Amino acid sequence: MKEQRIHQLFEVSILLKGAHALIECIGGIALALISTNTIAILANRLTQDELIEDPHDLIATHMLAWAQNFSVGTKAFYAIYLLSHGAVKIFLVVGLLRGKLWSYPASLIVLGLFIVYQLYRFSYTHGVGLIILTVFDVFVMGLIWHEYSLVRRHVLTR
Repeated sequence: MKEQRIHQLFEVSILLKGAHALIECIGGIALALISTNTIAILANRLTQDELIEDPHDLIATHMLAWAQNFSVGTKAFYAIYLLSHGAVKIFLVVGLLRGKLWSYPASLIVLGLFIVYQLYRFSYTHGVGLIILTVFDVFVMGLIWHEYSLVRRHVLTR
């Protein structure tokens, strides 16, 4: 694969990481501002029609139970987690897109830690989404490593 194509792939994957980070920040802020009662009401509205049609609908019953048992402490944890997770990634994405040398190893370390946490969470939840996110993170780490080696080589040959 040509270097230019790999660089484009790097930029697109970093922009996707940035978009995901922005969504996490927005979600964290929204979660912090919305009450647990509002979450329960929203879940009730979203599942009401489905539960009338099928009172044993797996997704609707789980969503409703989750919303009704969603504590203030849990809400605060997820709001802080999403906001901090997103903010760290946005900071790193900006560094990578600006070609800041420190951002490459920092991104590799942070993504590695996220992967460890995602695999830990997977051991409890068995959520396919965590595996997909982990595979994407490993792919992005490979692109970051490749880009970092090019940037370092370029800096050393100056």
